[in-house]
Amino acid sequence: MEHVKTAEELVRARFPKARAAFLAGSVMTRRRTPTSDLDIVVLLHGPPAPFRESLIYGDWPVELFVQTEAVWRSFAERETAERHSPLLAMCAEGLLLTDRDGLGAALQAESRRRLAAGPPPVAPAELEDRRYALTDTLDDLRGCADPLERTYLVATLLQRASELALLTGGHWLGSGKWLSRRLGAADPDLHRRLTHSAAAALADQADAATDFTSVVDEILHRAGGPLWAGYSRGKHDPPSGC
Repeated sequence: MEHVKTAEELVRARFPKARAAFLAGSVMTRRRTPTSDLDIVVLLHGPPAPFRESLIYGDWPVELFVQTEAVWRSFAERETAERHSPLLAMCAEGLLLTDRDGLGAALQAESRRRLAAGPPPVAPAELEDRRYALTDTLDDLRGCADPLERTYLVATLLQRASELALLTGGHWLGSGKWLSRRLGAADPDLHRRLTHSAAAALADQADAATDFTSVVDEILHRAGGPLWAGYSRGKHDPPSGC
C-alpha cells in the first residue's frame, strides 16, 4: 500500500544503516483517515539518534521517533511506570519495515509480551488522589449552572473517569483518541455509556447530565467509592498530580 511504500522509501533514504524500523499508528488500522500520519520508529547504532521530528514526505505527514536501543529501553521503562506506553504499542502493533540484525524482531516480541502482561498496579495513594479529584469535579458539575463551565467540567470528568476505569481494571492508559480506544477495547459497554452520556451532557439534552453523572458514579464505586471528607495529603505524602 502507498503508506507502507512511502515509509520504506523514507527509511532507506534517510537511515540507510538503520538497525530496525517500524511503521505504526492509525494509518495501519481501519481507523485511517485523510489526516492520519506515518508514525515511524527507527533504531540506530548511535548519533544522530536520539531525536524526534515531524515532516512531510511524499505528501504524507510523518512523525519520526529515532532512537538507539539504550534510549528505546529507557523510554519503555519510563512509559511502563506511567502505565501509558505509546512506544511499546507502536513496536508491538506496527509493521516491521526493516530489521538489519534481528533487533527489530526482538523488540517487537518484547513489546508484545510487555503489553500483554499489562501495566504495573496503581499505588493506593494515587488511587485515592484520583478518586478525590473525580469526586470533587463531579460535585462541581452537580452544582454548575453555567453552560460554559459545564462544558469544561464534563470534558474533565470524561478524561478522569476513563482513566480511573482503565486503572482499576488493570489496563493501559492512553491519551486523546487513544484513551477512547483503550477504554473501548477494555470495556465496550462502559465506554459506550460514558461517551454517549458525556456527548449528550455537552449538548445540554434533557436529563443528560444526570445520566452522565450516574456512569461516573459507577466508575467511582468500582474504584472504592467517592472520596472527599477525610482526604488528606502532607509533605511526606504528596499528591500524584491528578
